[in-house]
Amino acid sequence: MTRIRTAVIGFGLGGRVFHAPFIAANPRYSLDVVVTSNEERIAQVQTQYPQARIIRSVDELWQEADELDLIVVTTPPASHAPLAEAVLKAGVAVVVDKPFVAKSADGESLVELAREKGQLLTVFQNSRWDGGYLTIRKLLQEGALGTVRRFESRLESYKPLVTKPWKASTPASEGGGILFDLGPHLIDQALQLFGDAELAHVELAAHREEDGPDDDVFLALHHHSGVISHLWMNTLAPQAAPRYRVTGSKSAYTKWGKDVQEAAVDAGMLPTDPGYGVEDSLSWGLLGFDQQAERIRTENGAYPDFYDLLAAALLDGGPVPVDPADSLKAQRIIEAAHSL
Repeated sequence: MTRIRTAVIGFGLGGRVFHAPFIAANPRYSLDVVVTSNEERIAQVQTQYPQARIIRSVDELWQEADELDLIVVTTPPASHAPLAEAVLKAGVAVVVDKPFVAKSADGESLVELAREKGQLLTVFQNSRWDGGYLTIRKLLQEGALGTVRRFESRLESYKPLVTKPWKASTPASEGGGILFDLGPHLIDQALQLFGDAELAHVELAAHREEDGPDDDVFLALHHHSGVISHLWMNTLAPQAAPRYRVTGSKSAYTKWGKDVQEAAVDAGMLPTDPGYGVEDSLSWGLLGFDQQAERIRTENGAYPDFYDLLAAALLDGGPVPVDPADSLKAQRIIEAAHSL
């Protein structure tokens, strides 16, 4: 294997913004196939990636699996487990977009199947390469905050209309709702920063659709390390609160605004362009005490690192960029929240 021959299943936001651009920009990969039946998305693929063949159904893809090294699953959550299972049984490595699965039992079965088949299985937890998260990780490594006591993390927006039909109708049992959509990001970040945790409190609400999936969620986690994490997800917030606030015995760090990478790629920026992942200084977070706090530079966002690490795993025998066991820890917290 000299280049990783890759297919992407799905070309919605996930395939178009979070996967295809990074695969195509990385010289260790070739973007060979995109699976989509949507005419508008087919036209986008033909324009942006003319070298890629378009296949309209996954049934056709399995017939060509022996010509591929990697398949990326970026489809609605309920389809993740059966598609990933089919990829592994076809003898191909697989990346599964978050949420990994709708049921942790399915994820456990996939991990076991990957082990039996000797195939690579990983999960696209791209928020591990958000600039704000990387900044917090650096501050923790430097001891700038002292002993951290509380971690606050939010993903909030104002989207009063549900624009994707599947999101309006998919129940939590099939991976629907904002907790399954954004929870894997927030929970995974908290667990990576502060270690394993138990669910201490949950608030789930649905406002946009009568009897619809949850769109306003709060979780409190108690980490075994002693840190308390408060996590918010909301699609009906006219004003967003800080994206992060971390308080410790020596200092605090507060930051507003979402990571810049998604919007940049969606607007046409390439991962290889100068300035990719760089945040404007006006959006940098504050470190310190109230009026004495100083702005500190946000670490550059680094979504390309996921596919760099994945190439090292496939070609050089390195570790996978995300252990599926980590994603299952977040999954179990989500399941616990829905069971209360």
